[in-house]
Amino acid sequence: MLAFVIRRLIQATLVMLVVAFVAFSLFQFVGDPVMAMLGQDATPEQRDELRRDLGLDRPFHAQFVRFVGNALEGEFGLSYRQGRKVSTLLRERLPATLELSLAAAVLALCLGIPMGVYTALRKGRFLANLMLAVSLVGVSLPTFLIGILLILCFAVLLGWLPSYGRGETVALGWWTSGLLTADGLRHLVLPAITLCLFQMTLIMRLVRAEMLEVLRTDYIKFARARGLSDRTIHFGHALRNTLVPVITIAGLQLGSIIAFAIITETVFQWPGMGLLFIQAVQSADIPVMAAYLCLIALVFVIINLVVDLLYFAVDPRLRMERAGTAH
Repeated sequence: MLAFVIRRLIQATLVMLVVAFVAFSLFQFVGDPVMAMLGQDATPEQRDELRRDLGLDRPFHAQFVRFVGNALEGEFGLSYRQGRKVSTLLRERLPATLELSLAAAVLALCLGIPMGVYTALRKGRFLANLMLAVSLVGVSLPTFLIGILLILCFAVLLGWLPSYGRGETVALGWWTSGLLTADGLRHLVLPAITLCLFQMTLIMRLVRAEMLEVLRTDYIKFARARGLSDRTIHFGHALRNTLVPVITIAGLQLGSIIAFAIITETVFQWPGMGLLFIQAVQSADIPVMAAYLCLIALVFVIINLVVDLLYFAVDPRLRMERAGTAH
């Protein structure tokens, strides 16, 4: 196990270096940040001076080495648009994105898995067919359209829920949370539903397909022949083996939720990292864009490592294969 973790950490380090290099390379062609910061009326001397202050007059490899060195220390330079440390901006926006993403992931798992099990065990029933029809809508509609429809229905027409912002928050040190206030929870409902709908339908359909496949296997037939109850067969044997691919998809989807919360945060003006990234793109704020992509890549790397370790807890076949290889 230790050798496996070390090997994955080395792979993760290489992946992070490649992502940092690609991100930093691509964003060199986004636009001229000096022009965006000073405007058209600046003199050439002012532009050259600002370029020297930002280190943009150095060769590309020197800029990249400086970027990686600062990133290892948790610093990504100064934002060209706001003139503040990028690490400070990310720290301010990180709680909003994580709360929204985790709320969406919990909703997707808590609703998707039971719905998938129900549609597999009650195949052909009216409610099961209705869930499958709703899942097609969730998979087909784009996220921004779902958000706009929810705003129209629950914010504009009914007036039940707010349509933008994060609401009232509570400061817990440097962390700010809207989960501890009623206003913050009301602001969280629509963005969380919008972000979780696609993931929920994906998990539901995956669980249903895997459950139906497992229920047709020989060991389930033997379990029935032994006289085990349906509850034991369905939840003690079938669901446990169904969770192996679900863990993979759920882990990757959690990273996708954090990465692609950009659209939801833009629609609802949620003050998270996604909205910060969009504003950085509009002003060619290279340090913010590169830091955001590196942070998202780090999230995916950590999630993949956790998913691989969870395999050993869920699937005993992997432990047996690993033990056999060691012997």
